[in-house]
Amino acid sequence: MIHKDWTERKTLKKVKCVHTNAKKYMVNHMLTEEKVYDVKNETEEFYFLIDNSGRIGGYYKDYFVEVND
Repeated sequence: MIHKDWTERKTLKKVKCVHTNAKKYMVNHMLTEEKVYDVKNETEEFYFLIDNSGRIGGYYKDYFVEVND
């Protein structure tokens, strides 16, 4: 039940959104290009992060690049 406390979990890494050109879904409402987001969980295909709505969302990794602190 990891999803119940994602917002309080420690950040795994930071990623920067490089584009919002989705083929199937409208992600430009939830992501902002050039904005840095905190990744709370990840799988092979998705990052789970706190998006512009203030809630956790899962997005394909191809929208992002990793940011080194």
